[in-house]
Parts: sequence; structure tokens; C-alpha cells
Amino acid sequence: MEAIVLAAGYSSRANAFKMTLPLGQMSVLEQTISKFEGLCSRVIVVAGFKAELIQEEIAKICHENAYSFQIRFVYNENFHQGMFSSIQKGCNEISASSFFLTPGDCPLVKKETVQLLAEHKGNVVIPSFQYKGGHPIQLSKQVKQDILETKPESNLRAILNCYEKEYLNVEDPGVIMDVDTTEDYETAIHYCVRLTKQNPFRYN
Repeated sequence: MEAIVLAAGYSSRANAFKMTLPLGQMSVLEQTISKFEGLCSRVIVVAGFKAELIQEEIAKICHENAYSFQIRFVYNENFHQGMFSSIQKGCNEISASSFFLTPGDCPLVKKETVQLLAEHKGNVVIPSFQYKGGHPIQLSKQVKQDILETKPESNLRAILNCYEKEYLNVEDPGVIMDVDTTEDYETAIHYCVRLTKQNPFRYN
């Protein structure tokens, strides 16, 4: 299994480059990536805006930690066209029969949730908390092919609407929490502190 982490956006609402912001003892990006440990052979990080900072962060992650997966940096030169162009760029790298897709600013999902998703079969598997869909989502090779064959000006929603979606309800508010704004980041810090107290080995 593989994963695509989208880290190409402008971070315009966060008033900072959110992927490298500290969260616990990791960056936001590493918190997101780390949840695929033991589940994926490769994590593909698609960068665009300030790509050099993402590249530096990946180098730091690889130097300081011994994750079982390979981290592949991919630059999307068309990141200004929107998220779907980054999804297509990531899908070009996918060779597994199924893969995870998540924005890089969704760092608070529990690893147990990702494990549950990995065990679930379907073309489109979406975690939900209190019946609200979140991330990461799991997609099949068939969905990947549709993504690659679709015009860049389209979007993921249009493709997924053609498939029956499997929703996996989980007791994990992290699936619907992102770091989109300064307020989101403050919330994430407090949430991370609370989780660390509950399980000091997960978020440090």
C-alpha cells in the first residue's frame, strides 16, 4: 500500500507555512506522514508552494527517524491550478493496488484509524466522525486510473461521485480536524497535548 500526502498549497489562511509548524515533537507534515508507519511501503509528498521547505523537512525527517516506508518528494509545477493537479501528480507515482490520499495538514488522525481503513475493502473508503467524512481516504487502482484520465480542470469530488462510497464511522475526531487557520493550529496544539497525556508514545 502507498500514500499520497498533498503539501502544495499556499497556506494562505494560516498566516504561516503550516506544513513545517511544530506540533508536539514533530512538524505538522511529519505528524501526518507518521500515521502510515507499518502500513505503507511509500509515502509520496506532493509539493508546490515553497517546495524547497518541504524538501528540507523531508530530509530532516529521514535523517532523524527510521520509518519503514520510503518518502518520495514530488514537485507539482502546476500547483497554482489547484489541488486536483497535485492529486494527479501524486497518482502518477502510485503503483500499489490501493492507496491513501490526505492533505498534509490533517495531522491528528489516530494511527489505529488508518489501520482500520487499510483493512477495509472498496474503491472509495472514507473515515467519518459523527457521520462527517474526513481523511485520509483510501482509493483503489481503478479510481487512480480515472483521476489520471480526467481533465486537470476537474476535481476529485466529480470522480468519487461515480463510485459507491464506503464510510467507516470511527471514534476519532482527528479525521475531520485540519490546520487551515491560526485558530485551527491552536486547537491542534491543545488536542495534541491532550492525546500525549493519554498516550505519551504516540505524539512525541
